Amino acid sequence: MEILVCVKQVPDTAEVKIDPEKHTVIRAGVPNIFNPFDQNALEAALQMKDADKDTKVTLLTMGPPQAADVLREGLAMGADDAYLFTDRKVGGSDTLATGYSISQVIKKIAADKGIDMFDIILCGKQAIDGDTAQVGPQIACELNIPQLTYAAHIDVDAAAKKVTVKQQNEEGYIVTEANFPVLITAVKELNEPRFPTIRGTMKAKRREIPEVHVDDLTIDESRLGLSGSPTKVRKIFTPPQRTQGLIINEEDPQVAVDTLMENLTEKKIL
Repeated sequence: MEILVCVKQVPDTAEVKIDPEKHTVIRAGVPNIFNPFDQNALEAALQMKDADKDTKVTLLTMGPPQAADVLREGLAMGADDAYLFTDRKVGGSDTLATGYSISQVIKKIAADKGIDMFDIILCGKQAIDGDTAQVGPQIACELNIPQLTYAAHIDVDAAAKKVTVKQQNEEGYIVTEANFPVLITAVKELNEPRFPTIRGTMKAKRREIPEVHVDDLTIDESRLGLSGSPTKVRKIFTPPQRTQGLIINEEDPQVAVDTLMENLTEKKIL
């Protein structure tokens, strides 16, 4: 099987701050990490490779040159190949422009490998910096292939060229089957990502990461970057802190109840 995993370098959300004047994310000095849900997607691909030694796992990320760090981490975990899609022409892309751009890069990589399309494309369910969960499904739409989202379990039948996926939703799970090629998005419950090995890390540091640029693609440049992005961010802000709730410290349960009722009545909640 040929598997492609889309990964992303994201700012560590625990460290993100908002500029109160410009209402933009302050990225200076903020550490970047491997998007956690993409690690689950990669682990799923690596488990498929463990089960079938003929399986090849390719990584793809879109971002500035430093985004190659997550590719090296993925290679250290066990991926076979990695590609960095980097170009100023795609700067400021929203999810629609991003999904379109990545789909065209996937077509090129598949052609370079001498295949029509990857059997399975895996993505995290969403990136923790945007939380839109849109890019994976948009890639599938652009490639005109089936999509199975929120995968909590994946069974692969390589001989029959199909997958069966247990999809998580608000009410439980649904089980869906699809033929190759197919795009699957992963949730945290799918697996526990492995750690990079020391040997893998050393080898990954020496690997040359091929770069893909817009000029390498057959692509409609009017659909790229800010000009190709219909989504416009008007404002980013930090929600005001909620006031602390009432804490009643009474040993006598009846006194505690009476105090609570008095407060609720006073605030006209009751």
